[in-house]
Amino acid sequence: MRRLAIVAVAFLLSSITVAAGTSNATAGPWVEPGLAAQLATGAELRVNVVTRERADLSAASGAGQVLQTLSRLPVVTLRTDRAGLRRLTGLPGVVSVSEDRPVPAVLGRSVPLIGGDRTRAAGLTGAGGVVAVLDTGVAAGHPFLGGRVVAEACFSPADLDYSASSLCPNGATRQEGAGSADAESGQCAGELLDCSHGTHVAGIIAGDGEGLDGDDGGGVAPGAGIVAIQIFSRFDSDDFCGSGRAPCVLSFPSAQLAGLEKVQALRQTLPIVAANLSLGAGRHTAPCDSDPRKAVIDTLLTAGVATVVAAGNDGFPDAITAPACVSSAIAVGGTTDADTLSAFSNRGPLLDLLAPGSDIISSVPGNGWAPMSGTSMAAPHVSGALAVLRQAFPGLGPAALEAKLEESGRAIGYPGATTPRLQLDAAALDATPRPGPDQYFHSRGRLLDNVQISANSAMAVQVAGVAGLPAQGLRAVSLNVSAKGEGFGAGALAVHASNEQEPDGKVLAYDHTRFASTMIITRVGADGKVKVVNRGTGAVRVTLDAHGHTLDHAVAVVGGTYVPITPARVADRTVVPAWGNHQLSTAEMPGLPATGVAQVALTVILKSPSTGTIRVYAAGDVFPAEANADYPAGLATQFHTIVKPGPDGKINVHNLGYGGAEISVDVAGYYTTAQRASVVKAIRPTPAARALAIAAGGTTTLRFTGVTAVGLTVAARGAASGVVSVVPQSGPTTSRVVAYPAGKDAVGFTTAAVRADGSVVLKNEGTAQVSVDVDAHAYFARG
Repeated sequence: MRRLAIVAVAFLLSSITVAAGTSNATAGPWVEPGLAAQLATGAELRVNVVTRERADLSAASGAGQVLQTLSRLPVVTLRTDRAGLRRLTGLPGVVSVSEDRPVPAVLGRSVPLIGGDRTRAAGLTGAGGVVAVLDTGVAAGHPFLGGRVVAEACFSPADLDYSASSLCPNGATRQEGAGSADAESGQCAGELLDCSHGTHVAGIIAGDGEGLDGDDGGGVAPGAGIVAIQIFSRFDSDDFCGSGRAPCVLSFPSAQLAGLEKVQALRQTLPIVAANLSLGAGRHTAPCDSDPRKAVIDTLLTAGVATVVAAGNDGFPDAITAPACVSSAIAVGGTTDADTLSAFSNRGPLLDLLAPGSDIISSVPGNGWAPMSGTSMAAPHVSGALAVLRQAFPGLGPAALEAKLEESGRAIGYPGATTPRLQLDAAALDATPRPGPDQYFHSRGRLLDNVQISANSAMAVQVAGVAGLPAQGLRAVSLNVSAKGEGFGAGALAVHASNEQEPDGKVLAYDHTRFASTMIITRVGADGKVKVVNRGTGAVRVTLDAHGHTLDHAVAVVGGTYVPITPARVADRTVVPAWGNHQLSTAEMPGLPATGVAQVALTVILKSPSTGTIRVYAAGDVFPAEANADYPAGLATQFHTIVKPGPDGKINVHNLGYGGAEISVDVAGYYTTAQRASVVKAIRPTPAARALAIAAGGTTTLRFTGVTAVGLTVAARGAASGVVSVVPQSGPTTSRVVAYPAGKDAVGFTTAAVRADGSVVLKNEGTAQVSVDVDAHAYFARG
């Protein structure tokens, strides 16, 4: 809901109607563009006329043949001509005149995608709420909808000039009561017309598959009731249906007005939460608050009913259809199962929410099931979500419930805008942690031990089921990678999921003088393997250690979700003695809570006059066989780690070396099982920058959309030694990523917090220009 015109909502009905147009006594009423030109040809057209007060309807009615007058709102539908329009524009009480042009309907896995399975498991089914479906009627006897249709009505205008006839089962243009919106009665029951759309929409909202063969759950709010309102008419002319498509079903805006007014009347006796309109037409890049439907949409909002409207299927990059463009409606676009925009979906700044809209299987007349795609399928996901939220938060009004959906949604970015995709469990269950996919679990074990990989070759390494990692459902693993060239060899390593194309980026640069080390987050192939690619002219020795993992499904326990923080330096040039320990305490790390810290994301930079190994692990654990990093004498090195604190919140940094090692440690974030935060989404390594030059002391900006943090490798090479760091949104401490020696390649990994404007700022803290390649290996998004 765009809040441009919400001021009208606070007024009484007589005042709300003023917001339906922008007219005043001197300027005259708003007239839909193009209407006058159509009437100038001698045509007579159906028009909807909005007046300031109901008392003004009498004068307006004299401008043509009265086709419909609403019982509550100051709106009349006329058949008029050029002279009638001239008369209407001269009446001081007329606010707007628009054509009553008929418009079409806007056409198992989607409910779990938005977390609807979790809300249902938590007992939030929309029970006690009702959603009005203004559509092509509903097959109330469908077993998926049995017993949930609580009221019915039909508003189906007939007009010979438009080749339109009624679809009400009794043949009249209006019908109310049981059976009046039955999609399996009257003309809708015939083979010529397809009236399945409304039944499909109703199933998405409130279908319940419990007890049915092949039960795959149900709709978003299987405990909610449905008000079925038929607002479509039959059209027998290709002029309206399109060439060769007659007969078809289309909806007059005047029928939509009558249906919405009926919802207003039923709201006095039924707990209606939302009215769903999966239809529309036109192309609007700005709010269309002169639309005649705005008055009743505002009235319903005041009464506690949100109007949810499909945004349209034209693929417009910056526009949506009417009435979705009404500022007090909730405009909904469509996404795929992969969380990308559906190609057909309209989009842009006027869009309020996204929801699944591609290949949605739901109920259709004849006790059947069918897949449909369109923003029509997306809108009922939101309508059902509002019923669930009303049950969860009975004291909140529709604006507050919508805000919860928008604030908790998963951001989907695209050119020109970013729109939240409905994540119902995040909105309904608030901060309550619960099991789910892509959460992070601690694990530590050796996967590959000093194994040789030949020059310019790759090795597939079994990960799933090894070193304590799960054998099934392993999505991603955090790997500590160590490598040393054989003989005098030097080169680089890449790591990727076994079933994905080899990326061009690298995760580690190595030579023959020491084991170079880093940690990355990488996807695991469908066969449970990762590939390690040696891009060197000689053989290399490689060691792989697992330090954590994610799953593609929920398990019985809650995993960690990530919270990026303002980076803080928790050790600064602290000397760890030879064979000694230094302890870090999470209680002393700024930005971390007192409880609920499952793992901590740290970057360690160290330097020593001698060689050795640093191992970082939970205080109280046995000394691990798995190393974090070997370090050379006299050369700064770095590594990133995700480490579990001990029961007392402390972390050991152990120096297995012959001399003292000077360490600096930055904390970038933490994983928690005590609150809902961002889950880990490992991706195929994707270039974010190539050969990007950063001057000494200079910065560069990278852009990421819809995420809270990104897992990045930064490969750096400069004429002089230095450090590349991430500059935070605020705070004095940069978060170091990679220490690079003069004239050599170095690669580091970090989980970088994304600023509010979607940026990550890299800084060269060296004394000479550095060239960097940046690759994204994972992103963190609200789970």
